[in-house]
Amino acid sequence: MASTQSSGLQRRRGAGAVSSSAGPSTSHIDEHDFPSRIASPANVGSSTPTTSRSPASLPPGSRSATGSITTYNESTGHRVAYDPRDLNDEKEIGENPRLTMMEEILLLGLKDRQGYLSFWNDNISYTLRGCILIELALRRRIAITKDPMRKRFGLTERMVDVVDGKMTGEVLLDEALKMMKGSERMSVGQWVDLMSGETWNVMKIGYQLKQVRERLAKGLVDKGILRTEKRNFLLFDMATHPLNDTSCKDAVLRRVLTLLTSNSPTVHANSFYKEDASSSSGRPVALRVTRALCLLCCSFSANVLENALNHLSYEARESAFQKADDILEEFSNWPMAPGSGLAGGGVGGGSGAAGVITSISSNGPKAKNGGARIGEGSMVNDREYEEGKVGASVFELAKALQKELEQEGDAFMFECIAAVLNVLSRMDSLL
Repeated sequence: MASTQSSGLQRRRGAGAVSSSAGPSTSHIDEHDFPSRIASPANVGSSTPTTSRSPASLPPGSRSATGSITTYNESTGHRVAYDPRDLNDEKEIGENPRLTMMEEILLLGLKDRQGYLSFWNDNISYTLRGCILIELALRRRIAITKDPMRKRFGLTERMVDVVDGKMTGEVLLDEALKMMKGSERMSVGQWVDLMSGETWNVMKIGYQLKQVRERLAKGLVDKGILRTEKRNFLLFDMATHPLNDTSCKDAVLRRVLTLLTSNSPTVHANSFYKEDASSSSGRPVALRVTRALCLLCCSFSANVLENALNHLSYEARESAFQKADDILEEFSNWPMAPGSGLAGGGVGGGSGAAGVITSISSNGPKAKNGGARIGEGSMVNDREYEEGKVGASVFELAKALQKELEQEGDAFMFECIAAVLNVLSRMDSLL
């Protein structure tokens, strides 16, 4: 009876077990005798040992036939096989900054000591979903569909394609990318609305990204920029995330202030994201001016610029708000900045000579009826101030973006960014 049970047990354990002639008390099973988890199916059921494919038999650091690498942990005595393609991509790390655009927007909105956002801010949630699409476009994951007939539709109604399904390593970005890749093709405006839960279609409620702010704050805690505390608000306790590393937020503030309050109208790409240059390759972050411009526009639409400009005088602060509004209105078109006088009619425009600089206040859908924009509380109601006196000029920004588009970017990727900015520029009419 013991022999029969032992034989059945050995058959279940695999071909590498000891013969049935040995009793249960004397049987000894070595882990080296088990078939490899990375072996081919043909070798799993064979009676010959599979030591050539077993992770235990491979020397540390060697690569198996499937492409995995085996490492040995001396403290635990365990061998671990992993696929190096699942680890960090050096090119991906070098081209992108440490913080995503969503995290930078959240940092600008958080109170440094209290560690929470303003309870009266209704714009940031919708803007964060738009930032997800912008970040995916900047990482060359999505772009506007290459359809020559797309110009029949409005900018926000043009379809988005996933051009690269490779994961980014950021949880929110990967979740959105996977959702876009596995669903039907939809427009930029539809994606921002669905991710925000702005839909009456019960069949598409599952597209909503939930707890975005909390997940971003947790990610910043994991990166050591924020810390977690509990604060008592009358009848209940709430987790807050005060600032732990001030240098990261200071760098974000400098990028915004450089565009709004610098003494020179010119734009220098080297002044942005200097702290995020890859130490291993020495390569700077890709599309630096485009990233800084998107950060400014998104922070303005998210209504978090007040914290960045509270040290300015009242007049300077109102002028900065007006300038941010003008920049958002200009670069939320395609081609971008059509009133800048850039050759081709703007960033990403077609053939054509540089025309006369037109009135920027006459461009955009909001200026037709003279309606107030997001910065409707501004004391500067028209462009009566001289743009070159403070901050970067629209023309210099357009030139810098055109240069990055020609050297590093893709026209359909930039068109996707412009479409998202167009959605955010109309947020005051949506809320």
